[in-house]
Amino acid sequence: MILRLAIGSLFARILTVSMTVLAIGLSVALFLGVEKIRTGAKASFADTISGTDLIVGARSGSVQLLLYSVFRIGNATNNITWESYQDIAAHPDVDWIVPISLGDSHRQFRVMGTSPAFFEYYKYRQGRGLAVSSGAIMADLFDAVIGADVAETLGYTVGDPIVVAHGLASFTEHKDQPFRVSGILEKTGTPVDRTVIISMEAIEAIHVDWKNGAQRPGQATPVEAIRHMELTPKAVTAALVGVASPLKTFALQRAINEYPEEPLLAVLPGVALQELWAIVGVAETALLGVSAMVVVTALIGMMATVFSSLNERRREMAIFRAMGARPATIFGLLILEAVLTAAIGAVLGMCLLYLGLFIAQPILDSAFGLWVPIDAPSLREGLVLCGVVAASAIVSLVPALRAYRLSLADGMMVRT
Repeated sequence: MILRLAIGSLFARILTVSMTVLAIGLSVALFLGVEKIRTGAKASFADTISGTDLIVGARSGSVQLLLYSVFRIGNATNNITWESYQDIAAHPDVDWIVPISLGDSHRQFRVMGTSPAFFEYYKYRQGRGLAVSSGAIMADLFDAVIGADVAETLGYTVGDPIVVAHGLASFTEHKDQPFRVSGILEKTGTPVDRTVIISMEAIEAIHVDWKNGAQRPGQATPVEAIRHMELTPKAVTAALVGVASPLKTFALQRAINEYPEEPLLAVLPGVALQELWAIVGVAETALLGVSAMVVVTALIGMMATVFSSLNERRREMAIFRAMGARPATIFGLLILEAVLTAAIGAVLGMCLLYLGLFIAQPILDSAFGLWVPIDAPSLREGLVLCGVVAASAIVSLVPALRAYRLSLADGMMVRT
């Protein structure tokens, strides 16, 4: 009986109720959308590097090592000598190792020297490998493979020339040794998209005439002569390491951290990512707080709507009382109306959320490399919806209590 009365009352005020439902639906969609993007961003963040057991670099901090070796942010405090790199590579617990050499740039994009093994062993997003959208992996000394963002931003195609600049913010370019774009990688949503990749030997080749960070005056070795030189690297910036057995990971990490020849640091990517996420987690908490306040504001708006309608409905309540309705029935009627309004708004918010995800998912993936999965509502999301409905019942207590206290005589009184 009371349910039928509540539904009829809501239909009688369909315009006001619809606006309240829409406000609650939009706030719920915003809150759950922020939660989806937050978890998707965290997963994409963690999936920037996958399948690598250790990252090795000069001794500094784990977050700093992760930032410059994986995210190309900042610089290394020092390099690893080639001899030390070879010692690590020869360790019996090492299954594979990939060198990384950083320091140069091309039009604000980082240039990374590495070996062909990088394209085989670098994984992201739970084991996905790098793929070439056009061209091929570098085969010549002066070949370069570029990320998707580099190609899109600079308008490069396979065969275009590239001139590498010395350092990150330098006006000095290695014009005597131009490179050629041999391949363009598919979009990954990782820092690889913003990287120009060349070989370790090419890093040595462009610095043949350089010493202590400056070019020797009057020296310009011909490219053909450079091709016949011994171009074994003298140092690397960092290395990605795969361990033969997961049980040996910590033992290998300890052995590298205690390496006697020079101070080195080996970190587990997952642990370093958690440390980095903890640093940037403040913004995540603030975003959740703002979206939660939007939901609270919508519920308060619903309470204000119920309050404002009480004067208009006083005669309605008085008629109910005159027909035998108990004060508790009036109290329950207003709470049930608020609960139904919030429930419909929560369902509408969930529908809007999945509609938005369906539209935005490919856009976020292609533009930002942020993969937001479209899956069934989680337990956490279900608890949020139940919380919204419960909160609506709580905020409706105040206007319901006021209606409860209205007397029959006051309801039937004609005000002038």
